[in-house]
Amino acid sequence: MDKQTSWWSRHRPTTRRLVQLYTALLYNAHLKGFAEGEIYTGKSKALCVPGLNCYSCPAAVGACPLGALQNAVAASASRPAFYVVGVLLLFGLALGRVICGWACPMGLLQELLHKLPTPKIKKGRLTRALTWVKYVLLVVLVLAVPLYYAFRRVPLPGFCKYVCPAGTLEGAIALLLHPDNKAKLGLLGVLFTRKFLILVLIALACVFLYRAFCRFLCPLGAIYGLMSRLALLGVKLDQSRCTDCGACQRVCPMDIRRVGDRECISCGKCIGVCPTSAIQFRAGKAVLHVSDTPAAKTGKRGRRNLVWALALLALVGVLLAVNLPGSAETEPAATTQTSAETVQTTGGESQTTDATQTTGAALPTGSEPGQRLADFTVDRIGGGTFTLSEQRGRFVVLNIWATWCGPCVSELPILEEFAKTHPDTSVLAVHANLVTEDVEKWLSEASYALDFGMDGDGTVSNLVGASTMLPHTVILDRDGTVLYNRPGSITAALLEDFYRRAS
Repeated sequence: MDKQTSWWSRHRPTTRRLVQLYTALLYNAHLKGFAEGEIYTGKSKALCVPGLNCYSCPAAVGACPLGALQNAVAASASRPAFYVVGVLLLFGLALGRVICGWACPMGLLQELLHKLPTPKIKKGRLTRALTWVKYVLLVVLVLAVPLYYAFRRVPLPGFCKYVCPAGTLEGAIALLLHPDNKAKLGLLGVLFTRKFLILVLIALACVFLYRAFCRFLCPLGAIYGLMSRLALLGVKLDQSRCTDCGACQRVCPMDIRRVGDRECISCGKCIGVCPTSAIQFRAGKAVLHVSDTPAAKTGKRGRRNLVWALALLALVGVLLAVNLPGSAETEPAATTQTSAETVQTTGGESQTTDATQTTGAALPTGSEPGQRLADFTVDRIGGGTFTLSEQRGRFVVLNIWATWCGPCVSELPILEEFAKTHPDTSVLAVHANLVTEDVEKWLSEASYALDFGMDGDGTVSNLVGASTMLPHTVILDRDGTVLYNRPGSITAALLEDFYRRAS
């Protein structure tokens, strides 16, 4: 019994670790998303959580502030980013990098990787210099790249698309591991391979370097770091008591120069080693006594237990709200803001089946190649309706897209050129039912001469089985038989190939 007690005293989770676990579960409360392979799109998804947590994670119930910022910058040519900038200022000025140390799932994952028993690389001048890399990534990939493409009418969240390990792990891999999505493994392209390699390298770096991604690469940490000195909550240094003994710097695993600077994540490790009690965890002027040992006074222990009881009650409420049948809205992963960026498809591959040559027999109704797509009617943007049965005798291309999907916007000119050069075709670009801006206004500014529809209730997406990513294209012959039905970008050559077959 004494041995067990001694082991527990050495390994029991600290208050900070419990808060990290709590926030990770709170951000990802839609647990049934892992079982269903679908992404939660309830009303809370419009709200940003403080830490780095991918929007495309099947369990995520909120949006990542970094992804939201990139999408807001990408749309800045048509609308200001008041909400996202305001939220980041609120989080930064209230909490600063306390978010990194206490409320970021990626931070928790990095710390768990660092616990693996291997030789560790100590901090020094080189690691301190590398901390500036995340500020470069913030300026280039989070701000400059999305802004550059914003004026080209192509949304491109640079950091999410090219670097972010959270998107690869929580979004792409978590979705692709589901059995219902296994067919999409064959669609993975160079972009996913490159991002998967980046994920592996970052994970390995975290084993040997404490919080390597957080210290060197995370633009969200850079944003909060810029506001850390002004933050209301965090570890603060009383200069009048400080003797510059350096004990705080030696015990700190981050690259700080002073307690509370841009690299301090307020983990609190320095509080117990300060010989003059000059370091305190404070909320404004109020001192918060943070300790990993049981509270010395019954009153403090009682208040702490009450806070935890209320927090757990709130967590249970959230879990029930988003996981009980009928209590939460879910949509296929096709309607996520980053899935098409994270899982790049090869495109250009055709699907055919012998059933397309069947004559003299009624074709089964369905969305697979060789089946006849069921009739539907969708509202055209700008007025009127599009009814599939009225297109008999015409070669039909249905493209499900969204304004916030970079690959979608990039292929609109291909669809437009195809429709212009083939007057005997019907090409309809159907905007997905997850709308983040005024689509009609966006189209009027883009000036496309293409037929657009609005999938307001998700009828078309559900009918064709658009379930993993955007864009999604369906090609029908002149009798309404499905020739091609796949997610991913298309090419002019692919359209011409199927047009020749149908002719």
